Amino acid sequence: MSQRWVSRSRVAPVSRSLPKTSVRFSNRHFKLTHYPCVRPLAVEFGAGYDQENVPLGKRTGGGAPWETRRAMQSAVKSIGDTPRRGFLKHLAAGAGVGLGACLAGCRTAGEPQGGTRRKLRAGFSNGGLQTTWCKLGYDTAMLWGDLLGLDVVWIDGELNPQEQRNKIELKVGEPWDFFCVQALQSEILADPVRQLNKRGVPVVAIDTLLVEKERLREVGVWVHIAANHVEMAESSTEYLMRRIGGKGKVIHVGGASAHSGARDRDKGFNRVVKRYQPGVEIVGGGVRWCDWKPEKARDTFETLLAQAREPIAGAFFHNDDMALACYPALAGTIHQNMVITAVDGQKEGLTGIREGKLAATAVNPTCMIHMLALVVGQFIVRNREQLDDLPLEIPCPCPLVSKEAGNLDAMFYLSDPKHCLV
Repeated sequence: MSQRWVSRSRVAPVSRSLPKTSVRFSNRHFKLTHYPCVRPLAVEFGAGYDQENVPLGKRTGGGAPWETRRAMQSAVKSIGDTPRRGFLKHLAAGAGVGLGACLAGCRTAGEPQGGTRRKLRAGFSNGGLQTTWCKLGYDTAMLWGDLLGLDVVWIDGELNPQEQRNKIELKVGEPWDFFCVQALQSEILADPVRQLNKRGVPVVAIDTLLVEKERLREVGVWVHIAANHVEMAESSTEYLMRRIGGKGKVIHVGGASAHSGARDRDKGFNRVVKRYQPGVEIVGGGVRWCDWKPEKARDTFETLLAQAREPIAGAFFHNDDMALACYPALAGTIHQNMVITAVDGQKEGLTGIREGKLAATAVNPTCMIHMLALVVGQFIVRNREQLDDLPLEIPCPCPLVSKEAGNLDAMFYLSDPKHCLV
């Protein structure tokens, strides 16, 4: 499908009052009436809209062969004929930035063109704004909540599982259209989510498994949106192993042992290291849990460095914050050439790669995850979705970023707080 912008307008920084722009959209190979999300997307995001159609029988310089164009026309029309509440099942095949943005713009079923939607009230809680991953998730929720016409009420977990539960329990009785949550600790939010479910409030869980996967629907979770934590750890650790030549001592600094994502990162790390043993030795015998706290990670790291009598080849951290907090401890020591990899892949970690502090980081796409939570939540409510219409899980991509990978600049752009896409 070929697309061309006939006229352009400058994009201003997002604010509570967005300027209206005018856009003309042209599609060369089939009529835009067959493409259901273009007009609503422009209308939703405050853009005047015009369309320029080129008949199927005419070719305009290059383009796809006739058979390909006909197949594209048929495929897109089939999407247009799919009931919207069933459309979310297609998303489970693998969420992407373009699809997420397209979903955000699609007008919901039964809503009149040009009509004013009721502003939905959505609760949102993640682990704690002390971490850059959660803070960028908050920024994403505020940005996309504004674009989607949502009143997003934030509940900060403060990196304290019991405090997060207490805060949510105090809010359960308030009027909610839907609720999104990243549990800092598995199981601890099961009862508050059951209470929300009894009140008819759909719950979208993100990142951490709120309970074991088999019990998500039982406690009231409609859908779980996350990247694969095992895969993140495997790709980051494999890169580390290659950089150190598959031999030497390595340090493993973990997040919180009660966090399902951290346990999966531990699993992914060990899977890779096992293939390189006995050439690779884990300093201290295994993971050192530091509860996502940079200060605790730095103290632990310095202790392990001081105990070593020969250079430690590498280190893997469960997030960029802890890795960057530990990097300065290497200066002037026998470990100063240590190779460090991590997980998160947001601005701070990407900057660490650019400056040579980190060798690589696997992206845990906080912006995409928080954005899709709101997009899916508002569809559940506005389209009157039924539980059986939704997939249990929506997976998000988690690419590895390094200087060699060639994706560093793209990730800087996509994770920028002005865009909040990855």
